[in-house]
This record gives sequence, structure tokens and C-alpha cells, in this order.
Amino acid sequence: MHPRVSVSAICTFPWSLEEDLEFWADAGVTNVGVSVAKLERAGWSEGVERVEAAALRVGNLIGLGPFHLDDPTRWTPQRERLVRAVDAAVILDADCLVFTTGPSGRLTWEEAADALETAMAPVLTVAREHGVPFAIEHTNPLRVDVGFVHTLRDDIDLARRLGTGVCMEINACWAERDLGRIIHDGVDTLRLVQVSDFSIGTLSTPNRLVPGDGDIPLERIIGDVLDAGYTGCFDLELIGPSIDEEGYPSAIRRAIDRLTDLLTRLGA
Repeated sequence: MHPRVSVSAICTFPWSLEEDLEFWADAGVTNVGVSVAKLERAGWSEGVERVEAAALRVGNLIGLGPFHLDDPTRWTPQRERLVRAVDAAVILDADCLVFTTGPSGRLTWEEAADALETAMAPVLTVAREHGVPFAIEHTNPLRVDVGFVHTLRDDIDLARRLGTGVCMEINACWAERDLGRIIHDGVDTLRLVQVSDFSIGTLSTPNRLVPGDGDIPLERIIGDVLDAGYTGCFDLELIGPSIDEEGYPSAIRRAIDRLTDLLTRLGA
């Protein structure tokens, strides 16, 4: 397994934290993305202790879709959840916290960006005090339920405004105009790059594939990311019916091998 490959707990979405830990140990996975929702279900303290005891490198904590941006009355508990995640990230020495913006509801894009800046301000203050980077993940435009940022270009612009980083989701931006230039100009904001594949003609989401099983030109895109100077992890995030049908252990092991081969070939 290449040292810059990590495996997200989203790959085993229905599994518990305990099941994830057992699989990672069995498969020799030591670099992971930990699901915040699974930590919550295990109990924050107990869940964090279990991950810490496993001596894993936590590349990211993920699963934070924090704010309903058009309803400020709901922001306080959403902020509290993010601060708990910051505390967990400190204990686990996580490289970053990955979050989606939350839905914009009735707001325009610009109003939603203003609201997110206001909502996140106290959380980002705490995160900076503890040295925990946040990374905004852009989402497929069908997923307006979890975010309003749907291009890498907009994600980078918003991250610069908020003083956060970016989680580049290749499955959501691979066909974006002038992608190589966007990566080059925004590489300083990249905190995580998520990797999976997609088959042209697929009409459902999420329906991702093991790298190499679909049509995304991963070698070109990851090559652009490396050439731009990105030095972080490439996080496997596999989810959908194709992955379910194959079975998580098989799909993840194949994905690790494929991404390891690709990064080795590219000289990462």
C-alpha cells in the first residue's frame, strides 16, 4: 500500500466503527479517513479512544455536513458538533477535518456563502487555536441536500475567503473546464484529494467505481495534482451500488492496489 493512499470510512458506509477497525487491521490499512457519524454512534469518547488505540494515521475526519444555512436558529448545535470534531482531531492528530457546506435552502449562492462565513467563524477560531485545518468538499450538483458548492473553482474561491482548505473530489470535478489550470493555481489550498471512478452513462448518484473500472482519466488528473506540488494523501472514497454488489473488502483491496500502482508509476 502506497504511503500516500488512505481509505475513507465512507467506503464501508453501513459498517460500524468497530467493523472498520477490524477490517483495517486485517487488510493492513494504516492510513484512514474516520467517519464522524461512526464516532458519534460509538460514543465520542469511546470511539476516539478506539481509533487512538489502533495507532492509525488519521488523514481526515469526514462526514460533517454542518449547517442549514437559511435557518440560523439551528446553527448552535451544529457549531457544537463541529467543535467536538475539532477536539477529536486534536487527540487523533488528524491532518484535516473535511466538511460539506450544508444546503443553501432558499438562499442564493452568494447569500449562502455569506451565511457560511458567519456560521463557521467561531468554529474556525477554535480550530485555528488548536492547529486543526478544515477542508471544504465540493459536491455533485445532484447533492444540493449536503452542499451548495459544486465546482472545484468555486470551492477554492470560497476556501480562500474563509481561510480554510479544500477537499478535491475528483468524481465531482473531473470534467470541469480548465481543470489543470484550476489545480495548478489552487494547489496551496488542497488538503485532501478524494479518488474513485465513474462510468459514463450512469444516471444515479452516488454510484462510484474502483479506480480503473470507469472512464475518469485518473492518470492525467492525478498527474496534474502531483505536478502542481500537492504533497498530501489520496483518499479512496468508494460508495454506491457497484461497490455494494462487489463487497467492500474486495473493492477496497482492488482500489488500494490500483491507486498504489498509479502513484508509483507517476513517481509520487
